[in-house]
Amino acid sequence: MSPKTQAKVLRVLQEGEVERIGSARTTKVDVRVIAATNKNLEEEIEKGGFREDLYFRLAVIPIYVPPLRERPEDVAQLVKYFMELISRESNLRPKRIAPAALEALQRYRWKGNIRELRNTVERLIIMTAGDVIEIADLPDSVKSPGNMSTSSPAHTAPKTVEAHGQDDAKPGTLREFKDNAERTFLVGKLRENGWNISKTAEAIDTPRSNLYKKLEQYQISQESDG
Repeated sequence: MSPKTQAKVLRVLQEGEVERIGSARTTKVDVRVIAATNKNLEEEIEKGGFREDLYFRLAVIPIYVPPLRERPEDVAQLVKYFMELISRESNLRPKRIAPAALEALQRYRWKGNIRELRNTVERLIIMTAGDVIEIADLPDSVKSPGNMSTSSPAHTAPKTVEAHGQDDAKPGTLREFKDNAERTFLVGKLRENGWNISKTAEAIDTPRSNLYKKLEQYQISQESDG
């Protein structure tokens, strides 16, 4: 939202009043607001891109939704749902998916999250000639090892001196140094607290929602850093 729109939304939240376009009459409203973002609003506030007073009006019950690549156990159910839905909507004969193909879908990073998964399933149903979707039918991007969530360079944690101990791993900028230091600190605290998010957030005196954002930002997981 632009700063002007942010001010208008803040007024609605504070006063519970709106004015329709072209009207001079104020209308009282009683609403509940659900706001979603893919940005770190704390950082946006620091940069001046988001109003702090609006943030605290909105952030009553923060809910962190992990990206699909962090919950591969959901992929199988989503694939099944989309296959049935798309087959029914398109009046196509239902297909089955081979275990190897499903496993590849579970390993893929899904940068586009649910939307990308749905589009992929729809393409497979339309383009696969047989009744069973095999791994050979998958798009090359899904089959590529470089796009797997366990080995993708984009999913790899930032290099640190502690992890590699080599000169080429040293941060070249102040920002890189800060990021590496923060990541090392968070991993250490998570290990101390047995990777319990609630305990770790309490130990470092930060909201759980903020800790989840940091885990996503630095690609921290128990599998890769435990």
